[in-house]
Amino acid sequence: MRLQFSGYMIFAAKMLSVATALIFQYWVAHAINKVEYDLWFNITDLTGYFTLLAGVLPFWVMRFATRDKEGAIKTGIMANLGTSAIASVVWLISIPVILSALGINTTYLPVYFLAALQIVELYSTSALEASLQARIPQTIGYGLIVQQIIRVTVGYVLIFQFGQLLMGAVAATIAAYAVQLVYYFKLIAPELKQKIRMDYIREWLKGSVGNIYNVVGNQMAVYIFIMLFAYGGEGARGKLGAASIIVNVITYSSFLAYALYPKLLAERKCEDITICLKMVLMFAVPLTAGAIALANSYVSILRPEHADAGPVLVVLAIDSLLVVVTNLFATVLFGFETVDEEAKISLRQLVRSRMFIVFSLPYLHSAISLPSAFYILTYFAQGQPLQAALYVGIINLTARLATFSIQYAVVRKTATISIPWKNIAKYVLAASVMAITLYLAPHPAGRALTLMETTIVFLETVAGGAMYIALLLLIDKEARKIPKEILRELRKR
Repeated sequence: MRLQFSGYMIFAAKMLSVATALIFQYWVAHAINKVEYDLWFNITDLTGYFTLLAGVLPFWVMRFATRDKEGAIKTGIMANLGTSAIASVVWLISIPVILSALGINTTYLPVYFLAALQIVELYSTSALEASLQARIPQTIGYGLIVQQIIRVTVGYVLIFQFGQLLMGAVAATIAAYAVQLVYYFKLIAPELKQKIRMDYIREWLKGSVGNIYNVVGNQMAVYIFIMLFAYGGEGARGKLGAASIIVNVITYSSFLAYALYPKLLAERKCEDITICLKMVLMFAVPLTAGAIALANSYVSILRPEHADAGPVLVVLAIDSLLVVVTNLFATVLFGFETVDEEAKISLRQLVRSRMFIVFSLPYLHSAISLPSAFYILTYFAQGQPLQAALYVGIINLTARLATFSIQYAVVRKTATISIPWKNIAKYVLAASVMAITLYLAPHPAGRALTLMETTIVFLETVAGGAMYIALLLLIDKEARKIPKEILRELRKR
Protein backbone atom coordinates (compact mmCIF):
# COMPACT_ATOMS: atom_id res chain seq x y z
CA MET A 1 0.00 0.00 0.00
CA ARG A 2 1.46 3.35 -1.09
CA LEU A 3 0.63 6.17 1.26
CA GLN A 4 0.97 9.18 -1.02
CA PHE A 5 -0.41 7.59 -4.19
CA SER A 6 -3.64 6.51 -2.50
CA GLY A 7 -4.03 9.87 -0.80
CA TYR A 8 -3.52 11.93 -3.94
CA MET A 9 -5.82 9.72 -6.03
CA ILE A 10 -8.72 9.91 -3.57
CA PHE A 11 -8.25 13.63 -3.00
CA ALA A 12 -8.17 14.26 -6.76
CA ALA A 13 -11.42 12.31 -7.14
CA LYS A 14 -12.96 14.31 -4.29
CA MET A 15 -11.99 17.61 -5.87
CA LEU A 16 -13.28 16.52 -9.27
CA SER A 17 -16.57 15.67 -7.62
CA VAL A 18 -16.86 19.18 -6.18
CA ALA A 19 -18.21 20.55 -9.46
CA THR A 20 -20.87 17.85 -9.85
CA ALA A 21 -21.87 18.07 -6.19
CA LEU A 22 -22.28 21.85 -6.39
CA ILE A 23 -24.27 21.54 -9.61
CA PHE A 24 -26.65 19.11 -7.94
CA GLN A 25 -26.99 21.22 -4.80
CA TYR A 26 -27.51 24.33 -6.97
CA TRP A 27 -30.37 22.58 -8.77
CA VAL A 28 -31.95 21.46 -5.51
CA ALA A 29 -31.59 24.89 -3.91
CA HIS A 30 -33.23 26.65 -6.85
CA ALA A 31 -35.86 24.06 -7.71
CA ILE A 32 -37.54 23.64 -4.32
CA ASN A 33 -39.05 26.20 -1.96
CA LYS A 34 -37.59 27.31 1.38
CA VAL A 35 -39.68 24.86 3.42
CA GLU A 36 -38.61 21.88 1.32
CA TYR A 37 -34.99 23.04 1.39
CA ASP A 38 -35.08 22.78 5.19
CA LEU A 39 -36.64 19.32 4.82
CA TRP A 40 -33.83 18.31 2.44
CA PHE A 41 -31.36 18.73 5.30
CA ASN A 42 -33.82 17.42 7.89
CA ILE A 43 -33.95 14.05 6.09
CA THR A 44 -30.19 13.77 6.45
CA ASP A 45 -30.34 14.77 10.11
CA LEU A 46 -33.00 12.17 10.91
CA THR A 47 -31.52 9.27 8.93
CA GLY A 48 -28.34 9.85 10.90
CA TYR A 49 -30.07 8.47 13.98
CA PHE A 50 -30.98 5.28 12.09
CA THR A 51 -27.50 4.79 10.68
CA LEU A 52 -25.84 5.05 14.07
CA LEU A 53 -24.51 1.51 13.74
CA ALA A 54 -23.39 1.78 10.10
CA GLY A 55 -19.72 2.23 10.95
CA VAL A 56 -19.56 0.10 14.10
CA LEU A 57 -18.67 -3.30 12.64
CA PRO A 58 -16.75 -1.84 9.63
CA PHE A 59 -14.40 -0.21 12.16
CA TRP A 60 -13.22 -3.69 13.15
CA VAL A 61 -13.59 -5.17 9.65
CA MET A 62 -10.95 -2.80 8.28
CA ARG A 63 -8.56 -3.61 11.13
CA PHE A 64 -9.02 -7.38 10.71
CA ALA A 65 -8.77 -7.19 6.90
CA THR A 66 -5.57 -5.13 7.08
CA ARG A 67 -4.08 -7.88 9.23
CA ASP A 68 -5.17 -10.49 6.63
CA LYS A 69 -7.75 -12.27 8.77
CA GLU A 70 -9.48 -14.65 6.34
CA GLY A 71 -13.21 -14.14 5.87
CA ALA A 72 -13.27 -10.78 7.66
CA ILE A 73 -14.52 -8.83 4.65
CA LYS A 74 -17.42 -11.12 3.74
CA THR A 75 -18.41 -11.48 7.38
CA GLY A 76 -18.47 -7.72 7.88
CA ILE A 77 -20.49 -7.00 4.73
CA MET A 78 -23.13 -9.61 5.49
CA ALA A 79 -23.43 -8.49 9.10
CA ASN A 80 -23.91 -4.86 8.11
CA LEU A 81 -26.55 -5.76 5.52
CA GLY A 82 -28.51 -7.59 8.20
CA THR A 83 -28.29 -4.60 10.53
CA SER A 84 -29.43 -2.26 7.75
CA ALA A 85 -32.58 -4.31 7.16
CA ILE A 86 -33.57 -3.93 10.82
CA ALA A 87 -32.78 -0.20 10.84
CA SER A 88 -34.84 0.50 7.72
CA VAL A 89 -37.87 -1.35 9.10
CA VAL A 90 -37.68 0.65 12.34
CA TRP A 91 -37.47 3.84 10.23
CA LEU A 92 -40.61 2.96 8.25
CA ILE A 93 -42.55 2.25 11.44
CA SER A 94 -41.45 5.32 13.38
CA ILE A 95 -41.19 8.07 10.75
CA PRO A 96 -44.92 9.01 10.80
CA VAL A 97 -44.66 9.65 14.55
CA ILE A 98 -41.45 11.66 14.08
CA LEU A 99 -42.97 13.88 11.40
CA SER A 100 -45.98 14.54 13.59
CA ALA A 101 -43.74 15.50 16.52
CA LEU A 102 -41.75 17.92 14.35
CA GLY A 103 -44.88 19.44 12.81
CA ILE A 104 -43.97 18.34 9.27
CA ASN A 105 -46.86 17.97 6.82
CA THR A 106 -47.74 14.33 6.18
CA THR A 107 -47.80 15.00 2.42
CA TYR A 108 -44.02 14.56 2.63
CA LEU A 109 -44.36 11.09 4.14
CA PRO A 110 -43.60 9.27 0.82
CA VAL A 111 -40.30 11.14 0.54
CA TYR A 112 -39.31 10.07 4.04
CA PHE A 113 -40.40 6.49 3.30
CA LEU A 114 -38.15 6.48 0.23
CA ALA A 115 -35.23 7.49 2.43
CA ALA A 116 -35.36 3.99 3.98
CA LEU A 117 -33.45 2.76 0.93
CA GLN A 118 -30.76 5.32 1.69
CA ILE A 119 -30.34 3.77 5.13
CA VAL A 120 -29.63 0.36 3.56
CA GLU A 121 -27.18 1.95 1.15
CA LEU A 122 -25.28 3.80 3.86
CA TYR A 123 -24.77 0.58 5.85
CA SER A 124 -23.60 -1.22 2.70
CA THR A 125 -21.28 1.60 1.66
CA SER A 126 -19.70 1.75 5.10
CA ALA A 127 -18.84 -1.96 5.10
CA LEU A 128 -17.56 -1.99 1.52
CA GLU A 129 -15.41 1.12 1.88
CA ALA A 130 -13.85 -0.24 5.07
CA SER A 131 -12.96 -3.40 3.14
CA LEU A 132 -11.52 -1.46 0.21
CA GLN A 133 -9.55 0.82 2.52
CA ALA A 134 -7.73 -2.24 3.81
CA ARG A 135 -6.91 -3.49 0.30
CA ILE A 136 -7.11 -0.89 -2.49
CA PRO A 137 -8.07 2.47 -0.94
CA GLN A 138 -7.67 4.50 -4.14
CA THR A 139 -10.70 2.75 -5.69
CA ILE A 140 -12.95 4.62 -3.26
CA GLY A 141 -12.09 7.75 -5.22
CA TYR A 142 -13.18 6.11 -8.45
CA GLY A 143 -16.44 5.05 -6.82
CA LEU A 144 -17.11 8.62 -5.77
CA ILE A 145 -16.76 9.88 -9.34
CA VAL A 146 -19.21 7.23 -10.56
CA GLN A 147 -21.66 8.21 -7.82
CA GLN A 148 -21.52 11.92 -8.59
CA ILE A 149 -21.98 11.46 -12.35
CA ILE A 150 -25.05 9.26 -11.82
CA ARG A 151 -26.48 11.66 -9.22
CA VAL A 152 -26.28 14.66 -11.54
CA THR A 153 -27.63 12.74 -14.54
CA VAL A 154 -30.59 11.16 -12.75
CA GLY A 155 -31.20 14.34 -10.77
CA TYR A 156 -31.52 16.41 -13.95
CA VAL A 157 -34.02 13.99 -15.43
CA LEU A 158 -36.18 13.67 -12.32
CA ILE A 159 -36.09 17.32 -11.22
CA PHE A 160 -36.33 19.13 -14.55
CA GLN A 161 -37.83 16.61 -16.97
CA PHE A 162 -40.38 14.97 -14.66
CA GLY A 163 -40.87 17.83 -12.19
CA GLN A 164 -40.12 15.67 -9.15
CA LEU A 165 -38.44 18.21 -6.87
CA LEU A 166 -37.68 17.05 -3.31
CA MET A 167 -38.67 13.47 -4.21
CA GLY A 168 -36.45 13.62 -7.29
CA ALA A 169 -33.46 14.88 -5.28
CA VAL A 170 -33.79 12.02 -2.79
CA ALA A 171 -34.35 9.43 -5.54
CA ALA A 172 -31.33 10.65 -7.51
CA THR A 173 -29.13 10.30 -4.44
CA ILE A 174 -30.40 6.75 -3.87
CA ALA A 175 -29.81 5.80 -7.51
CA ALA A 176 -26.26 7.19 -7.40
CA TYR A 177 -25.36 5.19 -4.30
CA ALA A 178 -26.87 2.06 -5.89
CA VAL A 179 -24.54 2.27 -8.89
CA GLN A 180 -21.58 2.99 -6.64
CA LEU A 181 -22.40 -0.13 -4.60
CA VAL A 182 -22.50 -2.29 -7.72
CA TYR A 183 -18.99 -1.07 -8.57
CA TYR A 184 -17.74 -1.77 -5.04
CA PHE A 185 -19.25 -5.26 -4.98
CA LYS A 186 -17.52 -6.04 -8.26
CA LEU A 187 -14.15 -5.01 -6.81
CA ILE A 188 -14.62 -7.03 -3.65
CA ALA A 189 -16.16 -10.12 -5.36
CA PRO A 190 -13.16 -12.47 -4.76
CA GLU A 191 -13.41 -11.87 -1.02
CA LEU A 192 -17.07 -12.91 -1.03
CA LYS A 193 -16.05 -16.49 -1.85
CA GLN A 194 -14.61 -16.93 1.62
CA LYS A 195 -16.52 -18.27 4.61
CA ILE A 196 -18.46 -16.22 7.12
CA ARG A 197 -16.70 -16.34 10.49
CA MET A 198 -19.11 -16.17 13.40
CA ASP A 199 -16.20 -16.02 15.83
CA TYR A 200 -15.20 -12.69 14.29
CA ILE A 201 -18.72 -11.35 14.83
CA ARG A 202 -18.55 -12.33 18.49
CA GLU A 203 -15.28 -10.44 18.90
CA TRP A 204 -16.57 -7.42 16.97
CA LEU A 205 -19.71 -7.30 19.08
CA LYS A 206 -17.59 -7.18 22.22
CA GLY A 207 -15.46 -4.41 20.76
CA SER A 208 -18.50 -2.63 19.37
CA VAL A 209 -19.60 -1.68 22.86
CA GLY A 210 -16.96 1.03 22.58
CA ASN A 211 -17.98 1.96 19.03
CA ILE A 212 -21.68 2.20 19.90
CA TYR A 213 -20.76 4.31 22.89
CA ASN A 214 -18.87 6.58 20.47
CA VAL A 215 -21.52 6.84 17.75
CA VAL A 216 -24.26 7.54 20.28
CA GLY A 217 -22.11 10.38 21.59
CA ASN A 218 -21.57 11.70 18.07
CA GLN A 219 -25.25 11.54 17.24
CA MET A 220 -26.11 13.20 20.52
CA ALA A 221 -23.95 16.13 19.43
CA VAL A 222 -25.80 16.28 16.10
CA TYR A 223 -29.04 16.97 17.99
CA ILE A 224 -27.97 20.61 17.94
CA PHE A 225 -29.17 20.73 14.32
CA ILE A 226 -32.60 19.40 15.30
CA MET A 227 -32.74 22.18 17.89
CA LEU A 228 -31.81 24.71 15.22
CA PHE A 229 -34.60 23.38 12.99
CA ALA A 230 -37.11 23.59 15.84
CA TYR A 231 -36.19 26.94 17.41
CA GLY A 232 -34.21 28.88 14.83
CA GLY A 233 -37.08 29.83 12.61
CA GLU A 234 -37.87 29.09 8.98
CA GLY A 235 -34.69 28.94 6.93
CA ALA A 236 -32.26 28.62 9.86
CA ARG A 237 -31.34 25.00 9.10
CA GLY A 238 -31.09 25.87 5.42
CA LYS A 239 -28.62 28.70 6.09
CA LEU A 240 -26.35 26.43 8.10
CA GLY A 241 -26.81 23.65 5.57
CA ALA A 242 -25.96 25.87 2.60
CA ALA A 243 -22.76 27.03 4.31
CA SER A 244 -21.95 23.40 5.19
CA ILE A 245 -22.14 22.38 1.54
CA ILE A 246 -19.37 24.84 0.71
CA VAL A 247 -17.05 24.06 3.63
CA ASN A 248 -17.40 20.30 3.13
CA VAL A 249 -14.78 20.75 0.41
CA ILE A 250 -12.27 21.59 3.14
CA THR A 251 -12.87 18.24 4.85
CA TYR A 252 -11.95 16.45 1.61
CA SER A 253 -8.33 17.16 2.60
CA SER A 254 -8.68 14.35 5.16
CA PHE A 255 -8.72 11.85 2.29
CA LEU A 256 -5.08 12.68 1.55
CA ALA A 257 -4.33 10.63 4.67
CA TYR A 258 -6.84 7.89 3.86
CA ALA A 259 -4.18 5.18 3.60
CA LEU A 260 -2.48 6.24 6.85
CA TYR A 261 -4.78 4.16 9.07
CA PRO A 262 -4.06 0.72 7.52
CA LYS A 263 -0.43 1.78 7.01
CA LEU A 264 0.00 2.46 10.73
CA LEU A 265 -1.74 -0.79 11.63
CA ALA A 266 0.78 -2.66 9.51
CA GLU A 267 4.00 -0.72 10.12
CA ARG A 268 3.57 2.03 12.79
CA LYS A 269 6.10 4.42 11.25
CA CYS A 270 5.94 7.88 12.86
CA GLU A 271 7.45 9.48 9.75
CA ASP A 272 4.26 8.54 7.86
CA ILE A 273 2.32 10.81 10.23
CA THR A 274 4.51 13.79 9.37
CA ILE A 275 4.17 13.08 5.66
CA CYS A 276 0.39 13.03 5.98
CA LEU A 277 0.34 16.22 8.05
CA LYS A 278 2.17 17.99 5.22
CA MET A 279 -0.11 16.52 2.56
CA VAL A 280 -3.32 17.34 4.40
CA LEU A 281 -2.46 20.87 5.54
CA MET A 282 -0.97 21.79 2.17
CA PHE A 283 -4.53 21.70 0.82
CA ALA A 284 -6.70 22.25 3.89
CA VAL A 285 -5.13 25.62 4.74
CA PRO A 286 -5.72 27.28 1.32
CA LEU A 287 -9.20 25.77 1.01
CA THR A 288 -10.10 27.32 4.37
CA ALA A 289 -8.56 30.68 3.48
CA GLY A 290 -10.37 30.76 0.13
CA ALA A 291 -13.72 29.89 1.71
CA ILE A 292 -13.31 32.74 4.20
CA ALA A 293 -12.24 35.26 1.54
CA LEU A 294 -15.20 34.56 -0.76
CA ALA A 295 -17.70 33.52 1.91
CA ASN A 296 -20.41 36.02 0.91
CA SER A 297 -20.16 35.07 -2.76
CA TYR A 298 -20.31 31.32 -2.12
CA VAL A 299 -23.47 31.42 0.00
CA SER A 300 -25.10 33.74 -2.53
CA ILE A 301 -24.82 31.10 -5.22
CA LEU A 302 -27.26 28.61 -3.73
CA ARG A 303 -30.33 30.57 -2.62
CA PRO A 304 -31.03 34.33 -2.44
CA GLU A 305 -32.41 34.15 1.12
CA HIS A 306 -29.10 32.64 2.27
CA ALA A 307 -27.01 35.46 0.80
CA ASP A 308 -26.54 36.94 4.29
CA ALA A 309 -25.02 33.74 5.68
CA GLY A 310 -21.40 34.66 4.90
CA PRO A 311 -20.46 34.94 8.61
CA VAL A 312 -21.89 31.44 9.17
CA LEU A 313 -19.67 30.08 6.43
CA VAL A 314 -16.58 31.75 7.95
CA VAL A 315 -17.20 30.04 11.30
CA LEU A 316 -17.88 26.67 9.67
CA ALA A 317 -14.72 26.98 7.55
CA ILE A 318 -12.56 27.34 10.66
CA ASP A 319 -14.45 24.46 12.28
CA SER A 320 -13.88 22.28 9.19
CA LEU A 321 -10.13 22.91 9.30
CA LEU A 322 -10.15 21.81 12.93
CA VAL A 323 -12.16 18.70 11.98
CA VAL A 324 -9.52 17.78 9.40
CA VAL A 325 -6.69 17.92 11.93
CA THR A 326 -8.80 16.16 14.57
CA ASN A 327 -9.55 13.29 12.17
CA LEU A 328 -5.88 12.90 11.37
CA PHE A 329 -4.90 12.63 15.02
CA ALA A 330 -7.73 10.17 15.67
CA THR A 331 -6.30 8.04 12.87
CA VAL A 332 -2.93 8.07 14.64
CA LEU A 333 -4.47 6.87 17.90
CA PHE A 334 -6.44 4.11 16.21
CA GLY A 335 -3.48 3.08 14.06
CA PHE A 336 -1.22 2.57 17.09
CA GLU A 337 -3.84 0.67 19.09
CA THR A 338 -3.11 -3.08 19.51
CA VAL A 339 -6.09 -4.20 21.58
CA ASP A 340 -7.35 -6.43 18.72
CA GLU A 341 -4.02 -7.48 17.23
CA GLU A 342 -4.58 -11.20 17.84
CA ALA A 343 -8.15 -11.19 16.50
CA LYS A 344 -9.38 -11.19 20.10
CA ILE A 345 -10.96 -8.18 21.78
CA SER A 346 -11.04 -7.74 25.54
CA LEU A 347 -13.70 -5.29 26.63
CA ARG A 348 -11.74 -4.52 29.79
CA GLN A 349 -8.60 -3.67 27.80
CA LEU A 350 -10.64 -1.62 25.34
CA VAL A 351 -12.14 0.53 28.09
CA ARG A 352 -8.66 1.11 29.52
CA SER A 353 -7.16 1.99 26.14
CA ARG A 354 -6.47 5.47 24.77
CA MET A 355 -8.86 4.61 21.97
CA PHE A 356 -11.69 4.76 24.49
CA ILE A 357 -10.71 8.32 25.41
CA VAL A 358 -11.38 9.31 21.79
CA PHE A 359 -14.69 7.43 21.95
CA SER A 360 -15.66 9.55 24.97
CA LEU A 361 -14.88 13.00 23.55
CA PRO A 362 -18.26 13.44 21.76
CA TYR A 363 -19.94 13.40 25.17
CA LEU A 364 -17.80 16.32 26.28
CA HIS A 365 -18.68 18.06 23.02
CA SER A 366 -22.40 17.51 23.70
CA ALA A 367 -22.07 18.61 27.33
CA ILE A 368 -20.70 21.93 26.09
CA SER A 369 -22.78 22.47 22.95
CA LEU A 370 -26.30 21.24 23.68
CA PRO A 371 -27.10 23.22 26.87
CA SER A 372 -25.43 26.30 25.38
CA ALA A 373 -27.39 26.01 22.14
CA PHE A 374 -30.70 25.48 23.93
CA TYR A 375 -30.14 28.56 26.08
CA ILE A 376 -29.01 30.76 23.18
CA LEU A 377 -31.70 29.57 20.76
CA THR A 378 -34.58 29.95 23.20
CA TYR A 379 -33.55 33.22 24.87
CA PHE A 380 -31.58 35.17 22.27
CA ALA A 381 -32.14 33.79 18.76
CA GLN A 382 -35.54 32.08 18.67
CA GLY A 383 -37.18 32.74 15.32
CA GLN A 384 -34.10 34.60 14.04
CA PRO A 385 -32.63 32.32 11.32
CA LEU A 386 -29.30 34.07 10.67
CA GLN A 387 -28.43 34.67 14.31
CA ALA A 388 -29.49 31.15 15.25
CA ALA A 389 -27.35 29.53 12.54
CA LEU A 390 -24.35 31.70 13.43
CA TYR A 391 -24.62 30.98 17.16
CA VAL A 392 -24.90 27.23 16.55
CA GLY A 393 -21.77 27.36 14.38
CA ILE A 394 -19.82 29.27 17.04
CA ILE A 395 -20.97 26.92 19.82
CA ASN A 396 -19.92 23.85 17.82
CA LEU A 397 -16.53 25.40 17.08
CA THR A 398 -15.95 26.21 20.76
CA ALA A 399 -16.84 22.66 21.84
CA ARG A 400 -14.56 21.19 19.17
CA LEU A 401 -11.63 23.30 20.34
CA ALA A 402 -12.07 21.87 23.83
CA THR A 403 -12.18 18.24 22.68
CA PHE A 404 -9.31 18.76 20.22
CA SER A 405 -6.98 20.00 22.96
CA ILE A 406 -7.59 16.80 24.95
CA GLN A 407 -7.14 14.55 21.93
CA TYR A 408 -3.89 16.29 20.97
CA ALA A 409 -2.49 15.71 24.46
CA VAL A 410 -3.33 11.99 24.21
CA VAL A 411 -1.77 11.71 20.75
CA ARG A 412 1.48 13.27 21.95
CA LYS A 413 1.73 10.52 24.59
CA THR A 414 0.98 7.80 22.04
CA ALA A 415 3.36 8.57 19.19
CA THR A 416 6.41 10.71 18.54
CA ILE A 417 5.12 13.22 16.02
CA SER A 418 7.35 15.73 14.30
CA ILE A 419 5.10 18.70 13.49
CA PRO A 420 6.33 20.29 10.21
CA TRP A 421 6.06 23.88 11.45
CA LYS A 422 8.23 25.36 8.67
CA ASN A 423 6.06 23.77 6.00
CA ILE A 424 2.87 24.88 7.73
CA ALA A 425 4.19 28.47 7.92
CA LYS A 426 4.77 28.40 4.15
CA TYR A 427 1.25 27.10 3.53
CA VAL A 428 -0.21 29.85 5.73
CA LEU A 429 1.87 32.55 4.02
CA ALA A 430 0.90 31.51 0.49
CA ALA A 431 -2.75 31.02 1.50
CA SER A 432 -2.87 34.44 3.20
CA VAL A 433 -1.61 36.24 0.09
CA MET A 434 -4.19 34.37 -1.98
CA ALA A 435 -7.04 35.10 0.46
CA ILE A 436 -6.26 38.83 0.75
CA THR A 437 -6.12 39.13 -3.04
CA LEU A 438 -9.47 37.36 -3.44
CA TYR A 439 -11.08 39.41 -0.69
CA LEU A 440 -9.97 42.73 -2.20
CA ALA A 441 -10.92 41.73 -5.74
CA PRO A 442 -14.46 42.74 -6.78
CA HIS A 443 -16.83 39.78 -6.55
CA PRO A 444 -20.65 39.57 -6.58
CA ALA A 445 -22.33 38.80 -3.26
CA GLY A 446 -25.25 39.60 -0.97
CA ARG A 447 -28.02 38.72 -3.43
CA ALA A 448 -29.13 36.08 -5.90
CA LEU A 449 -26.36 35.62 -8.47
CA THR A 450 -26.91 35.28 -12.18
CA LEU A 451 -25.26 32.49 -14.13
CA MET A 452 -22.63 34.94 -15.37
CA GLU A 453 -21.89 36.14 -11.83
CA THR A 454 -21.65 32.55 -10.61
CA THR A 455 -19.15 31.88 -13.39
CA ILE A 456 -17.11 34.89 -12.25
CA VAL A 457 -16.96 33.51 -8.70
CA PHE A 458 -15.86 30.14 -10.08
CA LEU A 459 -13.12 31.73 -12.20
CA GLU A 460 -11.90 33.78 -9.23
CA THR A 461 -11.73 30.57 -7.21
CA VAL A 462 -9.65 28.86 -9.89
CA ALA A 463 -7.39 31.92 -10.16
CA GLY A 464 -6.92 31.94 -6.39
CA GLY A 465 -5.97 28.28 -6.41
CA ALA A 466 -3.46 28.87 -9.21
CA MET A 467 -1.97 31.79 -7.27
CA TYR A 468 -1.54 29.63 -4.16
CA ILE A 469 0.13 26.83 -6.10
CA ALA A 470 2.49 29.27 -7.84
CA LEU A 471 3.49 30.92 -4.57
CA LEU A 472 3.97 27.60 -2.81
CA LEU A 473 6.12 26.21 -5.61
CA LEU A 474 8.21 29.37 -5.36
CA ILE A 475 8.88 29.16 -1.60
CA ASP A 476 8.67 25.40 -0.85
CA LYS A 477 11.20 22.94 -2.29
CA GLU A 478 9.18 19.94 -1.15
CA ALA A 479 6.09 21.17 -3.01
CA ARG A 480 8.14 21.33 -6.21
CA LYS A 481 8.91 17.62 -5.88
CA ILE A 482 5.25 16.53 -5.71
CA PRO A 483 4.50 16.45 -9.48
CA LYS A 484 7.56 14.25 -10.09
CA GLU A 485 6.60 11.95 -7.22
CA ILE A 486 3.05 11.56 -8.58
CA LEU A 487 4.34 10.72 -12.07
CA ARG A 488 6.75 8.20 -10.60
CA GLU A 489 3.93 6.55 -8.64
CA LEU A 490 1.70 6.42 -11.72
CA ARG A 491 4.43 4.70 -13.73
CA LYS A 492 4.58 1.99 -11.04
CA ARG A 493 0.96 1.13 -11.79
